[in-house]
Amino acid sequence: PQIVLSVYGPDFFGNDVVRGYGAVHIPFTPGRHTRTIAMFVPESTSRLQKFTSWFTGRRPEFTDPKVVAQGEGREMTRVRSQGFVTISFNVV
Repeated sequence: PQIVLSVYGPDFFGNDVVRGYGAVHIPFTPGRHTRTIAMFVPESTSRLQKFTSWFTGRRPEFTDPKVVAQGEGREMTRVRSQGFVTISFNVV
C-alpha cells in the first residue's frame, strides 16, 4: 500500500494550483516510522505553454493520481522538484 499526496495552494492571482505530488510506501513493521517524500510538479513543455498557463492561471496537473503511484509513463512527463514533505507513521 501507498499514500499518494497532492498538495495545493494559492498562486499570485489567488487561484488554487498544484504545489506538488508525491508518494511513499506504508511500512509494515510495528513501531514509529518517519518518511520524507520528495515532491514534484509537472512542467509545461514549451515556452508558449508556460506563458499561456501563467497568463490563464491554469498550470499543468495530473488528472489521475495513479500516475503518481505507479510511475508508468512518467518518464515521458517533464517534472520539476518542489521540496519535501515529512510524514510519520505509527504502525501497530
